[in-house]
Amino acid sequence: MSFSTLALIMAIGLAGPLLAARKSWNIPVVLGELAAGIIFGATGFAIIDASEPTFTFLADVGFAVTMFVAGTHVPVRDPAVRSAIGKGAGRAALVGVLAAVLAVALAHVFDTGHAALYAVLLASSSAALILPIVDSLSLRGTSVLEMTAQVAIADTACIVALPLVIDKDNAVRAAIGAVVVSLCAVALFFALRYLESSGLRKRVHKLSEDRKFAIELRVSLAILFALAAVATTSHVSIMLAGFAAGLAVAGVGEPRRVAKQLFAVNDGFLGPLFFVWLGAKIDLRELVDHPGYIGLGLALGIGAVAVHCVTRLLGQPLPLGALAATQLGVPIAAVTVGTQLNILQPGEPAAIILGALVTMAVAGLAGSLAVRRGLTKV
Repeated sequence: MSFSTLALIMAIGLAGPLLAARKSWNIPVVLGELAAGIIFGATGFAIIDASEPTFTFLADVGFAVTMFVAGTHVPVRDPAVRSAIGKGAGRAALVGVLAAVLAVALAHVFDTGHAALYAVLLASSSAALILPIVDSLSLRGTSVLEMTAQVAIADTACIVALPLVIDKDNAVRAAIGAVVVSLCAVALFFALRYLESSGLRKRVHKLSEDRKFAIELRVSLAILFALAAVATTSHVSIMLAGFAAGLAVAGVGEPRRVAKQLFAVNDGFLGPLFFVWLGAKIDLRELVDHPGYIGLGLALGIGAVAVHCVTRLLGQPLPLGALAATQLGVPIAAVTVGTQLNILQPGEPAAIILGALVTMAVAGLAGSLAVRRGLTKV
């Protein structure tokens, strides 16, 4: 990693806002950043090396901050969202059941024996992608709140479940780690609530604003990185740490000034860097050597969209059902852990990534359709 490489990453990351600039296209910013990474990474010209340690670490920081911001965007204090939790949980449960059935069929057809892994992949939703899309397209209304609750529940459940199904030998350790991270997040919530109710947070805020100390931002990042350290020590993905920390902050109420500062740090630097790294890490060329897995990738992507769209039977608008199928962190974590443990067959990692890309492509179309159907109105 050098300054010239970092400059290149930031420059090609501008593909995101450039593609998203035309409002009529309704293209999420992250899709352009991912595409830029794919073109300049392992699949394309191989100019950017996603395996470089410094780049990888910065991407992990970006992933943690992205998940943290995604968690803070969940309006848990909104009474409408709390009332939507029941419907969101019901839809997430329905998707989970259908995903399990389809996963067994796919594992049998492609003879991989990874039904449990496919079930988690098919049922997963990516808050890190979906919530920024909701914000960028200004989607509003009760249906959107219900989808937000569904995504939050599904994302958290799949993040916790993934290490249990992919690394069965260490499932107990992973489960304990998830519990530890969750308890830390709960403790964080109560600590933040005390600081808010005692007035100490407001006094610190005033001092920070008057003296330009950015204390709240510093503390927020310190807490996030500490929880990420607990997660990595406990062999749990930083996805859970970032998202749980964000939910704790959202539960108390994120100060507007801190939200703007986090927006600048994440959307201006760490977020684009992470998504470019993610695109650069993907090597779709493996599918050329193992073309049979192209069908698996398409089946995972289309299957995920299909099982999520069944929630139309429970009253969810079809575009939001398709949008809820968008995947990111869980497939990446599955490929990373599965490759390290050598449990995935040649070509299977690329198939999993292809499935995620299919859901991302559908997300762009679903978001555009949601806007056209007037889901931007309260």
